[in-house]
Amino acid sequence: TRKGSQPKRSKICMAGTESRHVCVGRVTGVYGVKGWVKVESFTDPPENILHYTPWRLHGKSEAQTLPVAEGRRHGKRVLARLETFGDRDAAAELSGMEIFVERAQLPELTNGQYYWTDLEGLKVVTTDGASLGNVDSMISTGANDVLVVCGGSRRLIPFIVGETVQSVDIEAGTITVTWDATF
Repeated sequence: TRKGSQPKRSKICMAGTESRHVCVGRVTGVYGVKGWVKVESFTDPPENILHYTPWRLHGKSEAQTLPVAEGRRHGKRVLARLETFGDRDAAAELSGMEIFVERAQLPELTNGQYYWTDLEGLKVVTTDGASLGNVDSMISTGANDVLVVCGGSRRLIPFIVGETVQSVDIEAGTITVTWDATF
């Protein structure tokens, strides 16, 4: 998922059956003894994950929805304390869980902006009409984002609108690129 300073990537785009959820991070461990957890944030900047609450946490077999009681940036990581988790042992139960928020919580985009989750799965075709496959995922390199396209082979295509990416048509489900189909 990507939009300037908003969620930038997602591994799983759908959760549950009634409403659409977007994965915005995951719990990587506990911090301290008062129920705080370390969070790998998929938002840019990372602390933006704290603006989306409640979080729907998905583990191996269960899901729970919890409001964020408090949180902060701590160096390169984000720390959060969720309501009802007041000690280290309770917070340890959350380790490894993915953090989802409802799609409706995310800001509306302007024309030409896309959340990564909206690009994943789209068919990628060249300006000559050759099909390259579908967008499997996105990578942030710092310089620009990169489409990971899987089809007959795996391709990494820079997501540079006006250069390699000529158009994105979410409704039609296609991204048109200037790219050598044999590369």
